[in-house]
Amino acid sequence: MENLSGNPVESHKSDVLPASASAYLDPHYWDDRFSHEEHYEWFKDYSHFRHLILDHINPASSVLELGCGNSQLCEGLYGDGITELTCIDLSPVAVEKMKQRLISKGYKDIQVLEADMLDLPFANGCFDVVIEKGTMDVLFVDSGDPWNPRVETVDRVMSMLRQIHRVLKTHGTFISITFGQPHFRRPFFSNSEFTWSTEWRTFGDGFHYFFYILKKGHRMSESAECTERIDMPSISPYHDELDSEDYIFRTNIDDA
Repeated sequence: MENLSGNPVESHKSDVLPASASAYLDPHYWDDRFSHEEHYEWFKDYSHFRHLILDHINPASSVLELGCGNSQLCEGLYGDGITELTCIDLSPVAVEKMKQRLISKGYKDIQVLEADMLDLPFANGCFDVVIEKGTMDVLFVDSGDPWNPRVETVDRVMSMLRQIHRVLKTHGTFISITFGQPHFRRPFFSNSEFTWSTEWRTFGDGFHYFFYILKKGHRMSESAECTERIDMPSISPYHDELDSEDYIFRTNIDDA
């Protein structure tokens, strides 16, 4: 259908939005989307949380990005001197296009691999930092009641976290950038089988995105864990975020 509005945001929505939120779990949806879409940043681009991430990564860090899609996160990190980067995605289309884009820009050191985050093809303890931005949120799109998610959702999320915990070095750091509020994420992050501590910060103007920092080997009691007081602002209909797929995605999760 022709886009009569001439609005590129509206065109993006009509081109890539799935018929239902559950389609985000379908690998074929992502292959089709990535075959048409060159770039999209879930939950803001690197510049919006750079001040947070650089507190936990240094140029010597080996970094794994989960669900890289067509994001430019790895390029932002590379520009800040973090060059030992591995990006994975389940979509072979995304992986091939990412490889081509990085080579064309001269980022020959960044590895891009087709892999499943629920079954990572890496040895134990091989990364200093693992990052996901919006990837875990996909696992919650059909979770049902967020206070009591479906068994299938719990199994998927726990599989992801077990794999992350496994590939992190003894004192490695997992960074999760998400819409997921602490009262929904902490039951997963604080599971007794994990040895990491859990902290979080927030960023964003229209509504909050959450930036979780989980440090392996530093588990503390829940009462001792550092948290940031969250004053959730009311959402103005004039905020740019309301025109983005992020907001639509969040609404779908909340209504699941």
